[in-house]
Amino acid sequence: MRQTQLFTRTLKELPKDETSYNAQALLRAGFIDKVAAGVYSFLPLGLRVLNKIREIIREEMFSVEGQEISMPAFAPKENWESTGRWESLDILFKIAASDKKEYALNPTHEEVVTPLAKKFIYSYRELPFAVFQIQTKFRNEKRAKAGLLRGREFLMKDLYSFHLDQAGLDAYYDRVSDAYTRIFDRVGLGEKTYFTFASGGSFSKYSHEYQTLTESGEDIIYICDKCRLAINKEIIAEQNTCPTCGSSELREEKAVEVGNIFKLGTKYSDAFALGYSDASGAKKPVVMGCFGIGLSRIMGTVVESSHDERGIIWPEYIAPFRVHLLSLNVNEKADEIYKNLTEAGVEVLYDDRDVSAGEKFADADLIGCPYRVLISKKTLEAESAEVKKREETTAELIKINELTAYVQ
Repeated sequence: MRQTQLFTRTLKELPKDETSYNAQALLRAGFIDKVAAGVYSFLPLGLRVLNKIREIIREEMFSVEGQEISMPAFAPKENWESTGRWESLDILFKIAASDKKEYALNPTHEEVVTPLAKKFIYSYRELPFAVFQIQTKFRNEKRAKAGLLRGREFLMKDLYSFHLDQAGLDAYYDRVSDAYTRIFDRVGLGEKTYFTFASGGSFSKYSHEYQTLTESGEDIIYICDKCRLAINKEIIAEQNTCPTCGSSELREEKAVEVGNIFKLGTKYSDAFALGYSDASGAKKPVVMGCFGIGLSRIMGTVVESSHDERGIIWPEYIAPFRVHLLSLNVNEKADEIYKNLTEAGVEVLYDDRDVSAGEKFADADLIGCPYRVLISKKTLEAESAEVKKREETTAELIKINELTAYVQ
């Protein structure tokens, strides 16, 4: 993409009403636009990042036999009354339609997916299976802050699994946990993300979270470095040693929750009378699991954990573009290089603007693509381009005929 064709632009001033780094950087770099507290538009650069996160998650959900669906953003009041959450869930947005019926804007989809599954499950032959969606969620957060880390409207992947028994759920739970580990590795958060024991689910002593270390995090976790897992502060009083090795040598860190997995058991099956007939004809309840990941929260967390004083440092697999090509008054040759890189399948943001070199350098650092490729009269004298990796401080000259292979 040519930068002259990009309808957005970088901002010179920090937004005064945003205190979190991820919001400041993403707004300044032109990735998002703030509509209201906790509500953002994703602009072309930001949507490219979000879509790459989406595809990584979809691939991993398909790898555990998840079937993709799309459920509505709101559900009737009676669904939420069936589970007792119409009155008890304090983050629920409630709306009234013209026919005076009341609905909830869904912050999660157990109240939709369980009655949906009931229409297709009759006997043990239909089980197990899992469905997932990547859908907008709504939560009436009283403290909508921290940019994409705590929003009122956000993008989330939720997968729901349906099983014959607890053993089936336990086995699938481990498979999805492994898929989550791969997801966080692929989006660039693997080294900083810990499998974390948290307060109990509906059918087990603990639920589990994936917590990423960052000073902007609102959670406190205690890490066992030997086992590379953590305990959420909320349960440290009852579990003050490592659940795996028993060690009491735990270090305290701040973190943000980027995913969670729950063994729901029969909580929602019981609420909606979701059952099946076993091989002998006996009626049994379906056992369920729930697995969530916040896509927009991942995006904000990456920015919080991967930046320097100049701007964002995107991991390669989710960067908006792989290469940021800068032309310093040699657009004819830069046009040719842009064409060659693009035809070779390299994603390129081409800064062909008529602005100063300093502004181009500053914007490239702020936007944070993995490779900055500079074309100038000086580099062309050496039949080369100056290439700098975003996370490094020094650049090197790469022959133009070797450039494509170098950045691919």
